Amino acid sequence: MNARTLNPESNFIEREPYYEPVGGEIAIFEAAYANRLPVLLKGPTGCGKTRFMEYMAWRLKRPLITVSCHDDLTASDLVGRYLVKGGETCWVDGPLARAVRSGAICYLDEIVEARKDTMVVIHPLADDRRALPMEKLGLILEANDDFCLAISYNPGYQSVLKDLKQSTRQRFVALEFDYPNASLEAKIVATEGRVDAALAERLVKFAQMTRNLKGSGLEEGASTRLLIHAGKLIANGVPPVVACRSAIAQAITDDAEMLAAVQELSSSLF
Repeated sequence: MNARTLNPESNFIEREPYYEPVGGEIAIFEAAYANRLPVLLKGPTGCGKTRFMEYMAWRLKRPLITVSCHDDLTASDLVGRYLVKGGETCWVDGPLARAVRSGAICYLDEIVEARKDTMVVIHPLADDRRALPMEKLGLILEANDDFCLAISYNPGYQSVLKDLKQSTRQRFVALEFDYPNASLEAKIVATEGRVDAALAERLVKFAQMTRNLKGSGLEEGASTRLLIHAGKLIANGVPPVVACRSAIAQAITDDAEMLAAVQELSSSLF
């Protein structure tokens, strides 16, 4: 088992996940949890939002139910639906309803990717009501005292069609995440990627170069997550330039010219 093994039966994280604090995010989340306030995490992809949630669930000793939102995610997917089992029709709770009943932390990752009807469901959970409307059952489920709602989104991907409305965001305590400073990011890459400090520093420098290209051909630069992927490949004997191409360059762009430009950056360092 790794350091953040999840027990599939209880949704408890059994071992402490590796997480390096960037600011006061741990204290703010703990205060929000103590006051039953929902939390919004915002920041670029791969900067540590999901790992932070895993760490806080372990720290608070609460089960964590994570939902990766997508275009086809409906309110019924979250709340639950009637299913036929063994010739009988029975109700099956969705992940949000399970969290509300059991007092788990429910983390809706990239909430703006979900369909709009999901917002109608989470709004009463994200204010003083702390209640989940279950229309198909004709009841309103009050949240367990230990329940916590957390959502995340990437502001860099905002658009007219996929935006987090003020009516939603003003219900949450917001935590802003970004990539760590160079020295801390290198420490994270060295630890998670299992590479030495010097190589981790070069990977971070490469990432910073790609991030400087954001808006000039790249939607996003290399994330901390991708640097860790590259580090693991290198630790397994893959040449650094090849690892950077496979784990980073190919992951952030499909454009042939931009791919060549990013590859030149890695070649200059490795």
